[in-house]
This record gives sequence, C-alpha cells and structure tokens, in this order.
Amino acid sequence: MQLEEFVSSHAPNDGDKAFELENSKLLDVALDGSIMAKAGTMVGYEGDISFERKSAGGLKGMLKKKVSGEGEVMMQASGSGNLYLADQGKEVQILELDAGEEISVNGNDVLAFESSVNWDIKMLKSIAGTSTGGLFNVFLEGPGHVAITTHGKPLVLETPVSTDPNATVAWSGNVSPSSKRDVNVKSLIGRSSGETYQLEFAGNDGFVIVQPYEEVQPGQ
Repeated sequence: MQLEEFVSSHAPNDGDKAFELENSKLLDVALDGSIMAKAGTMVGYEGDISFERKSAGGLKGMLKKKVSGEGEVMMQASGSGNLYLADQGKEVQILELDAGEEISVNGNDVLAFESSVNWDIKMLKSIAGTSTGGLFNVFLEGPGHVAITTHGKPLVLETPVSTDPNATVAWSGNVSPSSKRDVNVKSLIGRSSGETYQLEFAGNDGFVIVQPYEEVQPGQ
C-alpha cells in the first residue's frame, strides 16, 4: 500500500455523534465540555483537551482508594476536540442510558461516559467473602452515553442466572449479585476460583453482560 493511500484509508471518520466507534476497539469522543474516562486509556487527541484524575465521592472516594486501589480509576477530560480512547485491544460497546436507568460495570471494563451520567464506586458487600477479587464496581445512572469494553463479543443473559465473576462485565441496576460457592470436591481439581465461586443473580427482569474471557482481577 502506498504511503498516501495508507494515510487516507486510516484517517478518522467524519461524524457528529458524541461517542462514535472508529473501529471495534477504538472510541472517538467529540468533546465539547467534559467527559469521564478510565485513567490511562487516551491514545491520542486533536484540539485543546486537558486531563485530571478523579475520585468518586470526595472523602469517601479517598477511603475507597486506600481499600480497593480503584479510587482514581477515572480521569476527567475537558476541552474541545476529538479524543481517542482504547483499552488493551478490547472491544468497545456503546450504551445509551435514559434518565434513571442504571448499570453496574466492573471497574476494569469502564471506558468512558458523558458528564451527564452520575457515577460512584461501590463495594459489593454481598460478595465480599469471595476470593475472586473484583469487589468494587462503577455504578452509572443516566441520562447519557456509556462506553464499556469486553474481550470479544459480549453475551447478554436475562436473570435469574449465575456467572463466572472473572467473565462478568456488567449488570442492570435492578439486580444485585450474591456469591455462590461450588463445594463439589470434583470442582476443586484443575479449576480456577472463578469456577469455584459464582455470582448468583436471583432477581427477575434484569440482565447480565458476560464476555468469552476470564479477566483476572488485580491482586489475584
């Protein structure tokens, strides 16, 4: 391929949406104001944009940082221009939340969301006794666009359902998981903790997003 052809064929797409995919693994944010993004996911930008690390919940967020190490998982990007975000080659999924709609996303799998979205980092007390990690999730409430990442194409399961914690990406705000331990001796041989412990979503009319990959949490 000629150099000029390479440059033109891989140039950014022209679009007017706030969140738009350049390809399946790269998010283009048309920034005019501010958005929140996962710290360390900026791969490039055009225009006048500045970045500042943020913690959720003020003092409470600082305490969460000490406990979980995720208190500064987010950064605020402010200014005008085009911001390009990606996270370790993972697939990017764009969701639009209506006012009052909630979703809980694993801290590893949040990529970005608009400033109109309310957010907080919360401890999942119901599964604090498991050894799988991933006890802290980012809770997001619309309205606004949210971008999450998955290893491969996601699968959306209706509740009630049980899932592997290391393959669980997010779930709807109207359900909450509890931990379920597989005590069958056979299950302890040659299996990871994600198969010994499961997340059990017992509520109705909810959904859980899983990925075809077991993502090991920090510290495991």
